[in-house]
Amino acid sequence: MKKEVMDKPSASPQRVTELLAHWSRGDDVALAELTPLVYEELRRLAHRHMGGERPDHTLQTTALVNEAYLRLADQTNLSWQNRAHFFAVAARAMRQILVSYARSYRAQKRGGGALKVELDEAALVSPEESKEIVDLHEALERLATLDSRKAQVVELKYFGGLNYDEMAEVLKISRVTVRRDWEFAKLWLYTELHDVT
Repeated sequence: MKKEVMDKPSASPQRVTELLAHWSRGDDVALAELTPLVYEELRRLAHRHMGGERPDHTLQTTALVNEAYLRLADQTNLSWQNRAHFFAVAARAMRQILVSYARSYRAQKRGGGALKVELDEAALVSPEESKEIVDLHEALERLATLDSRKAQVVELKYFGGLNYDEMAEVLKISRVTVRRDWEFAKLWLYTELHDVT
């Protein structure tokens, strides 16, 4: 059994929500207090996500978290509803970063003139992983055309690490519905990604 190491206890969801609300209103003091709280949570989220990868995986969680945090901190005129909303947006940012990097890596491997992505050079993805990331992204795009909510559930769970209650809060649906959507989406994605006939 894996023991999760935490540097310090995380702030209460209510405190994070309160700080996000103050930040939305332009309070820079709230942002200064919020930054270490959400940064540590984003690191734990990325570490947990990367913990499921192969032991020789070379994508650095710090590079992913830094890039995602910079994108989130750069948001203007965004009214954060609560902690779950913040991490839902963070999940989307992480997904976009991973997909951009994977596509860039694949283009470089083919000799194409890939666009530079902001992750540092240490954040490398193997050819197999870049293909898996892009394939998952494309499958999620197809799922979104069929049922956007189910695609959002996958994004929130897989990229955002949100639990059923947090996803229900973000999507404004019941926990039971979230669970059903997740079960359906997992099966649908498995079929799409493994070409089961």
